[in-house]
Amino acid sequence: MTETTLSSVSSIRDAMSRRTPAPAASPADHRVSGVLVFMLADMIVFTMIFAGFMIERMGQLELFNRSAATLDVRLGVLNTLILIASGFLVVLAVHAAHAGRRAATRRWLLLSFIVGAGFGVTKMTEYNEKIFGHGITMHTNDFYMFYFTLTGAHFFHFIAGMIILAALWFKAGRDPADHRLYKTIEAGALYWHMVDLLWIFIFPMLYLLGASQ
Repeated sequence: MTETTLSSVSSIRDAMSRRTPAPAASPADHRVSGVLVFMLADMIVFTMIFAGFMIERMGQLELFNRSAATLDVRLGVLNTLILIASGFLVVLAVHAAHAGRRAATRRWLLLSFIVGAGFGVTKMTEYNEKIFGHGITMHTNDFYMFYFTLTGAHFFHFIAGMIILAALWFKAGRDPADHRLYKTIEAGALYWHMVDLLWIFIFPMLYLLGASQ
């Protein structure tokens, strides 16, 4: 009886040792997780700034409304549409990468970069008008302190996103259309969507709250 039991245990042990180990996560898979962690931390920081803005706005409502009225809502709407369109093109790039269509992946990434560049042009136009046209800086008042802090931080995220899109475009032309490329592009797309999401919160807070008064 004992020998039979030991033999069974030995057989189970041998079978387990011959079992194919689960595939380890690739570095590209870890990139997606890393981007998600970064997004969460970034959102927490921006949420704190948003909260500070709303608190200061309640204490200086007239000043904030008067200052917000000087912003060009049309440019804000245009920038929102640009980022949404660029984000949609990135989604198409991710789907193409998942299907292994490298040429289509590069095409959608390039179009996303070109469309996204429009945001940079309009934002620099707006900054130029405010700073050099009217002498408005972040020291003008508390509203503009938040305006330049929020839009400036977002603009740096935008520039980083544009660099990522360009890097992905080059990578898609060089690397094989495999799982690693797909996960890398997916990670870059997540970051770009974060840029979109941040603007969707920033735009109404700065441009529309005062305009609605």
